[in-house]
Amino acid sequence: MTETLAIGAYTEIDERSLEADLGALRAQTLDEALALPEETRSAITAIAYKGHSAFGGDAMEAFPKLGLVANFGVGYDAIDVDAARTRGIAVTNTPDVLNDDVADLAVAMLLMQGRRMVQGDAHVRSGAWARGEAFPLNRKMSGATVGILGLGRIGHAIATRLAAFGMELHYWSRSPKETPAGWTHHADPMDLARAVDILVVSLVGGPETEGMVSAGMLRVLGGEGVVVNISRGSTIEEAALLDALESGRIAGAALDVFASEPEIDPRFASLGNVVLQPHQGSGTHATRAAMGRLQRDNIAAFHAGRALLTRVN
Repeated sequence: MTETLAIGAYTEIDERSLEADLGALRAQTLDEALALPEETRSAITAIAYKGHSAFGGDAMEAFPKLGLVANFGVGYDAIDVDAARTRGIAVTNTPDVLNDDVADLAVAMLLMQGRRMVQGDAHVRSGAWARGEAFPLNRKMSGATVGILGLGRIGHAIATRLAAFGMELHYWSRSPKETPAGWTHHADPMDLARAVDILVVSLVGGPETEGMVSAGMLRVLGGEGVVVNISRGSTIEEAALLDALESGRIAGAALDVFASEPEIDPRFASLGNVVLQPHQGSGTHATRAAMGRLQRDNIAAFHAGRALLTRVN
């Protein structure tokens, strides 16, 4: 009987690889996995997990021999890591392989928002340009002052790209990082927001960062402020963000993640000062394939008794 269970909506290529490499049993959702016969669940020692449903201790108890939950994605906040630790279950994720794609998207969204590229595309398609209608001037991006809230691997990759635009770099992390000369560390997130015009949110998800971008932080960011979020929707007080966008207390936002995705707050749709994306930061063929390989490699290492490649607990 198979020892590996894959939970989630995998691509056809990943499904074939999970079957070929690991003989994995498939379940579309965690609920579907929990509904499997007890005999089947009792044989499972490793789970490949791809989803946002909370995977807590009670669910882990349904798999008495479980030793590994291998997450598809760098963010693993859906998995109760403490519950896994107390049960002797390892958790892995798929970091690094997606850094470039997420950083590229963050920069692209920022440029789209500041240069109003969505509106410019519509202006051309509608025939307004051909009719001689002037397109409004928009914001200069090079040389801006930007703050990275969370200077981890992805945050650093974003900052490096923005430095090439001649931007003044500020960042928050719990302690100063080794950075190029001229990058300024802020010990307080509020001080970071006060010092910059553009705030890029690159935090890990979970309770510790929930609502870190607060109404107060948006207020000190100010009327020229722009928020870019490629982390988790939970890191921003979304109602406060919508209020600030609607009232003009900040200039705009570029968002790849939302609090209730994919059913996002309908207030976003009526805003002309936002760029909205469908949580596609890592969404390229090459990177998703690399994420799948790393997830499977962790499971293969577990079954072989080797050290896990990217253990988080």
